[in-house]
Amino acid sequence: QVRLMESGGGLVQAGGSLRLSCAASGSIGGYYSMGWYRQIPGKQREVVATIFADGSTNYAESLKGRFTISRDNAKNTVDLQMNSLKLEDTGVYYCKVEVPTWLPRVPYWGQGIQVTVSS
Repeated sequence: QVRLMESGGGLVQAGGSLRLSCAASGSIGGYYSMGWYRQIPGKQREVVATIFADGSTNYAESLKGRFTISRDNAKNTVDLQMNSLKLEDTGVYYCKVEVPTWLPRVPYWGQGIQVTVSS
């Protein structure tokens, strides 16, 4: 059973930074993709950034330049560095992984972690 443990959320002032981390365990076939999604109040869950086993990345266009995703394949962790945070970044952030590295793949979600940006 794949398990995801998210950490690093909390309260930050606008313009500040937070770093989210997600530790994955339980996959015997590696992690094809690791990423972060978020759900802003009143909106649907949306992708923030994804990083693949080969190191390639995808970002939500609106977040490029402020958010950076990285992964440590040895530790099976994925981090999201969030800079220049805005009030509208407030929401619940979810870690998502897809396993294994070959098809078919299954997605797993973390429980979510709150990020609150204050003025």
